[in-house]
Amino acid sequence: MNPLVQLISISCQAPSLQDNSGDIDRLRRKVTEKCGKAVQVPFSSMVRVAQRFRAAGFSGYAVLNDLPQGMELVDFLEHKPNILPVLALDLGTTHLEASLLNSSTGEQLARRDTPNGQIKFGTDILSRIHHSSTSQGRAELQQAVIGSIHDLAQGLSAEVGCLVADIRAIAVSGNTTMVHLFLGLDPASICREPYIPLVNWLDPCSTRDIGLDFHPAAPVWIFPSVGSYFGGDLIAGIIAADLDSRDGLALLIDVGTNAEVVLGNKEWLIACAGAAGPALEGGIARMGMRAGPGAIEKVRIDPDSYAIDYETIGDGKPRGLCGSGIIDLVAAFYLSQIIDIRGKFQLTRCPDYFVETIDGPAFMLVEAQDADGGEAILFTQVDLDAMMRSKAAMYSILTTLLAQVDVSFADLDRIFVAGSFGKHIDPRQAITLGMMPDLPLTTFQPIGNSSLAGAEAVLLDGEKRQRSQELPGKITYLELNVNQEFMIRFSGCRFIPHTDPSLFPSVPQFAGES
Repeated sequence: MNPLVQLISISCQAPSLQDNSGDIDRLRRKVTEKCGKAVQVPFSSMVRVAQRFRAAGFSGYAVLNDLPQGMELVDFLEHKPNILPVLALDLGTTHLEASLLNSSTGEQLARRDTPNGQIKFGTDILSRIHHSSTSQGRAELQQAVIGSIHDLAQGLSAEVGCLVADIRAIAVSGNTTMVHLFLGLDPASICREPYIPLVNWLDPCSTRDIGLDFHPAAPVWIFPSVGSYFGGDLIAGIIAADLDSRDGLALLIDVGTNAEVVLGNKEWLIACAGAAGPALEGGIARMGMRAGPGAIEKVRIDPDSYAIDYETIGDGKPRGLCGSGIIDLVAAFYLSQIIDIRGKFQLTRCPDYFVETIDGPAFMLVEAQDADGGEAILFTQVDLDAMMRSKAAMYSILTTLLAQVDVSFADLDRIFVAGSFGKHIDPRQAITLGMMPDLPLTTFQPIGNSSLAGAEAVLLDGEKRQRSQELPGKITYLELNVNQEFMIRFSGCRFIPHTDPSLFPSVPQFAGES
């Protein structure tokens, strides 16, 4: 696998009058011979390595970090440990998710998530950039996210029976701004024309350099970014989907705060990002929430009786709607003709399901007595309008990207859908809304948290580490903010499924609609 951190079994002759090589020289020579690569011993590790090598009787296990600048010999162990723990981290804006792996076997030992501690300084990126305008603000943001990472590391370590100080490496995947805040760098230039970050490509550093109390020799591997709006989390997604090594043409779609899309194969890659995510992750809908326990993820409405059937994540009482639940609900509205092709409520269809709110009529999906917390789950016209904009933006992003390289949806072998959006979404319902192309359902493949999966991959596979470093130079980025074709397409997509229904032959058209 050629992991980032690896063990090599070593047995050396003890020093003698006939062989007066220094301990470090003797060990380095043997390690170089066994791994076939030049090996360096960092000064910061030299005392520890030398003492442990001699104490072990010159036989045991060398610990090496396989870094871009070469192999580093950073520790020596007398006995082979049961596990060699390394941490993969998805550095999200609202939540962090991490997994602890055994570098020796590739096994995932534990996985968990936690809210990003930076939320107290702002729920959105721009608020945090503003807070980071002073050195004190940057320090506060960095300390907050480092604290959240430590909380994750402590929980994961306790679960597998090791210490945080035993963790030998961390791979970090996050958007460009989050990486800057993680490292304590000033992100101000990211949101100002010409939108250039301080750094896109980072050499590995030490966990101790940024305040993580992992093993003293643990490196921090950070995915490079392409620019201000194309971060390392998308590079990690490309690696997770193997998009850059496929023969056939494929799409990678990751919907979070933005919708990020990559198109291509092993020959070429083109990407773009656009604001199509907030309504799907709880950022706009009043009853919207992230995919988690209590979130309604599936909804069906009988078109004749209007009886509602829903499922929640974890099977508990409902607390709100996650992205897949919103898509299911709006698709069910359309198929039951509760809304028209413009996404407007038809109040005469089932008047008993509507209540008046300060935002106008709202559809009552769950009554108060049946909801967790005792608050009815409502969906208003305002929520519906936000969803219509998001679905229009999503399809416009896809069609604009494909048109840029003169490719049609029929040319795609696969559409990878990442994140909790991909895990829970029903492609059939997304097609009904005109959010996803009308293709066979087998075309769509959910791949879960691709950001975390990419981080796990580079911890375990040297070839994928190299690919991740080379990818930014192979990707063409399409800027949608100045793309007139995108705006034209967006207007045409604000109907269900589309102003041109021939693009969606599997979606029913109702009498009187065109």
